[in-house]
Amino acid sequence: MARVNPDFRNTLLNYGTEDFSACYNCGNCTAVCSLSDENNSFPRKVIRSSVLGLEDELITTVDPWLCYYCGDCSETCPREANPGELMMSVRRYLTSRYDWTGLSQLFYTSKIWEIAAIVFLALVVLLLFVFFHGPMTTELTAEGGVKLNTFAPWKTIELGDWIMAGILSFFLLSNIFNMYLKMVVKNKMKIPFRFYFTELWALIFNFFSQWRFKKCEPREITFWSNLKSGKYNYWIVHFLLMSGYVILFTMIVGFLGWFQTETIHRWYHPQRLLGYYATFGLIVGVIYFSVLRIKKQNEKSKHSHFTDWTFLILLFITAITGILVHIFRINGLPNLTYYLYVIHLMVLFPMLMIEVPFSKWSHLAYRPFAIYFNNLITRARNREKN
Repeated sequence: MARVNPDFRNTLLNYGTEDFSACYNCGNCTAVCSLSDENNSFPRKVIRSSVLGLEDELITTVDPWLCYYCGDCSETCPREANPGELMMSVRRYLTSRYDWTGLSQLFYTSKIWEIAAIVFLALVVLLLFVFFHGPMTTELTAEGGVKLNTFAPWKTIELGDWIMAGILSFFLLSNIFNMYLKMVVKNKMKIPFRFYFTELWALIFNFFSQWRFKKCEPREITFWSNLKSGKYNYWIVHFLLMSGYVILFTMIVGFLGWFQTETIHRWYHPQRLLGYYATFGLIVGVIYFSVLRIKKQNEKSKHSHFTDWTFLILLFITAITGILVHIFRINGLPNLTYYLYVIHLMVLFPMLMIEVPFSKWSHLAYRPFAIYFNNLITRARNREKN
């Protein structure tokens, strides 16, 4: 028999949801959802588990991650129970349950903890530069650029990047493994070993494309008619934001010696084009989603958690300071380049350390893995039936 937590409603309120007790389980939310199907009938099932306090049942379900929050369920709810916002809050709650360190819970339920963590990590970066930076020379390169690698040698920064990436990978992958234990192992699903390989394509495809976001837009007859009419705006901008972040992170961690160079390449060089694309994607994405949240004209943007704004602000400052460092460097402005480079890393480091394993960016990993796990579970159940 499922164990009931009578205080579970208050738990979810701490993660940003509004009072969802008005729901009387009519099922309208599931009926209008374009992503719900016979195997995963959300949000109705998730709401019911939340209302009844079936916490253990909720932790083992994949359904909250299959929702991409189009807002249709909240717009058509006859009781104004706002199921879309509940699903978002449940995802925050589940993130804290996968995280074995307890940091996600602190960051999602306390503004003070998140701000303090950001300030602390920023000060760590500042102190490292205060005591270990190289000469702040005003001598320029033969091309007229700033000698940034004299002040901050790329090999030293790269070593720090690798250490950071190792820490991030450890926490994120261990949390994903915890997610796997709760969704697959705890449900006592017997997954044939070959399924893990045959379904791997879905994980890769959905991580890089975030294609299910597209299904949340009102659709015309063909892909091109949707594109021309602007129906895929949300997906396109989200893809720009995500791809820009992935490119920037890859260049910083894997190719810093190529990216942080004192050579001033032509504007059409791949190094500069990739940097410009990443910056464009981040800035456009941040502005687009910020405007939506400020205007509150559609359902998916009416309710903002404080961590949503923290994420957008950090991302915007990271993108702006990064492109300014590039502009100052190639135009031979040494002091501005050095100081802004430090500020850039003081924002970038806390953003990655907090957002990737414990907060908003972790959802980019949890969503495709949830689809992957769901495919494994579905195929295993179909195999048992046959």
